[in-house]
Amino acid sequence: MVKKAINTVYTMWLREMLRFWRSKSRIVGSLATPLFFLIILGAGFSSSFQLQGGGTFDRSYLAPGLIGMSVLFSSVMGGVSIIWDREFGFLKEILIAPVSRFFVSLGKAVGGVTTSMIQGILIMIIAWLIGIRYVSFPGVLASIAVMFVLGIGFIGLGISLASRIESHEGFQMVMSFLTLPLVLLSGAFFPISNLPGWLIMLVYANPLTYGVEALRWFLLGNSIIPVSLSIIVIVSFALSMTVLGGKLFGKMKV
Repeated sequence: MVKKAINTVYTMWLREMLRFWRSKSRIVGSLATPLFFLIILGAGFSSSFQLQGGGTFDRSYLAPGLIGMSVLFSSVMGGVSIIWDREFGFLKEILIAPVSRFFVSLGKAVGGVTTSMIQGILIMIIAWLIGIRYVSFPGVLASIAVMFVLGIGFIGLGISLASRIESHEGFQMVMSFLTLPLVLLSGAFFPISNLPGWLIMLVYANPLTYGVEALRWFLLGNSIIPVSLSIIVIVSFALSMTVLGGKLFGKMKV
């Protein structure tokens, strides 16, 4: 039983990795937007804005947020593979196999989060190459673990939605509607300490906020939210979305 579950997870993970490797345009496209923000928007902020107290904007502040944004985009869009597999009939062949649907969804989740971590690590490396310095190597390793946990949560969300949405167009529309507010309300581009009350409530209800703040703590050594709270929130989010995604995937009709 355990061996069958491991083989199921590995097979689905390998399929997602092969699909990712063969889609070079997906890799380039997923890196282009964060790099645009980091290089161009960071330079614009540095030359145009001053912080309270007279300091200048440090573009290194953007790096954790952009890493979190990349993980978010690539993870939730991992649900697209379920839509494609359903439309081309592959999903039906998988679901009638004598294996647990939960482990099928878990394999897809692990594959999706692996691709999102690859993209996040590439952005981290590029940010370092252009001059952004991190506090320590253990902090970098801890940030990779944060990417994994955060990616598991958001790909669980993507699988949950893909299990209920039948059309590729509908899924893309819902994802576009969700991802932009999640990024803008995460503190990726601005500090969350001086926001108005009605907005701060939305920021603290956003799981991406805690992922970005955890990345900022481990990479840069500062965070508005205590890192222990951030870890608790993103782990809870990942566990709940994994369970929800597995249940909805198991009930999905093909």
